[in-house]
Amino acid sequence: MADPRVEKLADVLVNYCTSVKPGDWVWIRGHVLALPLVEQVLRQVTQAGGNPTVTLQTDELDELFLANANDEQLAWLSPLDELMVEQLDVRIAINAASNTRALTGIPPQKQQLYQKARRKFSQRYLQRSAEGSHRWTTTQFPCPAYAQEADMSLHEYEAFVYRATYADQPDPAQCWQQIHDTQQRLVEWLRGKEQVIVRGPHVDLTLSIAGRTFINSDGKRNMPSGEIFTGPVEASVNGWVRFTYPAIRGGREVEGVEFTFKEGKVITARADKNEAYLLSQLDSDAGARYLGEFAIGTNYQIQRFTKSILYDEKIGGTIHLAVGAGYPETGSRNQSSVHWDFICDMRQDSAIWVDGELFYKDGQFQI
Repeated sequence: MADPRVEKLADVLVNYCTSVKPGDWVWIRGHVLALPLVEQVLRQVTQAGGNPTVTLQTDELDELFLANANDEQLAWLSPLDELMVEQLDVRIAINAASNTRALTGIPPQKQQLYQKARRKFSQRYLQRSAEGSHRWTTTQFPCPAYAQEADMSLHEYEAFVYRATYADQPDPAQCWQQIHDTQQRLVEWLRGKEQVIVRGPHVDLTLSIAGRTFINSDGKRNMPSGEIFTGPVEASVNGWVRFTYPAIRGGREVEGVEFTFKEGKVITARADKNEAYLLSQLDSDAGARYLGEFAIGTNYQIQRFTKSILYDEKIGGTIHLAVGAGYPETGSRNQSSVHWDFICDMRQDSAIWVDGELFYKDGQFQI
């Protein structure tokens, strides 16, 4: 018998997040360990009248390819990807892992080359999404590797996941609609504002949001979600920030990250662990040292760090900054093959002012 929470999560992904309609071409990309959720999503997509394409992946296959491919193979672009980026109506990504550090041994230069070659795909998906011609969502299936990373038992981690996604509630979609309504008030208040000041024990930043749009992230794209975000004016960011939690990318955990910004650019960057990898990513291309995103996490169902950015960036009472590519719908013009989120806790002695008015204090909104 299927876990009813898995069935509810599948229903949310198909009918709330992506609103699959008859005739939609839907790509369901899942990890083999997430097969119970992949199966339920396939069932829901078919019942909604969508035309599904299913692909399954493993960590071992990803590692095998990256370890053995030469530069020409890393840069090769599949004609299938070329077709999908232009014609897919919906993407549903269901992630899991057998080993969250599977790519640790892959040289950063190989990962850079692979990412750069596919930059045009990520930019095109972002463009189509902003235009409204493409819908997508991503989630994670609770598995032993994720539970271990979060220092939880699998049973405890499952409860955490289904609580954060509201799949443990009678009507998860209604819960997400309520979150949408709450966040929409904040987004409306921010419309037309210009200057943001962020101060606390770990941060002293100023940035401009003039002409930029805050997005109400209400579970339509990330599941779970719970954040409001924008793309700051690229050359406006000044100051410093030391991030509270490790940042994980490409199988590497980078700890104690600190950035100093001048006229939008990260002019100094350091880390207590894996600093060389951090610098390699910041030097990927011209846009990688500029902010593509400034965001405030609003999911108070998530109150602990789990080493999964999908959850951690939503922690109620935190902000996160992403270097690299911005989202066109925010007005961001920053382009990069990188989009890497870093989280700063704002729950003690911290505040955000917007155009001189106190907007946020110690992890809570003040308006």
